Amino acid sequence: MRPLQINAILNISQIIKMKKSLFIITLLLMFLSVVSSAQDKKVAVVTFYIDKKIDVQEFGNEAQTAMIALRNNPTFNLTDLLKEFHTQFFESYSKEFPFQLLPESEVTNNESYKAYAPLGIATSGIFEADKYITSIEGYKIFLVLIGHDNEKNMLKIFTQADGVMHVSISFKLVKIGLGGMGVVRMLAKSNIMLLNKKGEKVFNIDEDASSKSITPLVGGVPVITADRILPMCESALNNLMGYLQKDMAKMVKKSNSKL
Repeated sequence: MRPLQINAILNISQIIKMKKSLFIITLLLMFLSVVSSAQDKKVAVVTFYIDKKIDVQEFGNEAQTAMIALRNNPTFNLTDLLKEFHTQFFESYSKEFPFQLLPESEVTNNESYKAYAPLGIATSGIFEADKYITSIEGYKIFLVLIGHDNEKNMLKIFTQADGVMHVSISFKLVKIGLGGMGVVRMLAKSNIMLLNKKGEKVFNIDEDASSKSITPLVGGVPVITADRILPMCESALNNLMGYLQKDMAKMVKKSNSKL
């Protein structure tokens, strides 16, 4: 083979290698651009609370009366459970989000946020929200309304955010057994909802987990006392936090494309 032919072949080979390298570099730059764009998206958490008003509807009026007495009992305090969930959310779950969360202080210290009066919530009387809902200090309490009007109003306040998030925990007693016999477990339920700038729902993580501990049924009504119910709430919430930790990445994987 002549030297010119050999040089030509070598040149072609070098060109092919260069094109492959450029293609790989281009793909890498595109990937880094997508990742950077995703991390540039920002979300404001605008409410973070735990509901002391346990759902006992399936057990009738007697259970409802006992539940009201329980929520007014100072020893039935869910603050520590809420703080534990709050820590887990911001230090662990948030790392799985394909977007950034605004610093909490940027939300809770915003003057328009502090002045906002939440819709659909009583601020006095027997239905006063503070009597049955415990929130992280500084956060407003936004009940879960059909139209999500409170959260949508937050989009007008936090214009620097690409979305707003509602985070709350609630509880429900569920019966295991037939008739008036059996036992009752606690169910902890999450409500982690993200709305984009258009007010459209990006995701709603509505998961639940039951407690290992139980309370007995007496005449078809659960024993609802602080010493029994508080450990059940703790057990159920611990199980829920474990499920969320395991599945969070999968549940929020495609959310960034909707922001």
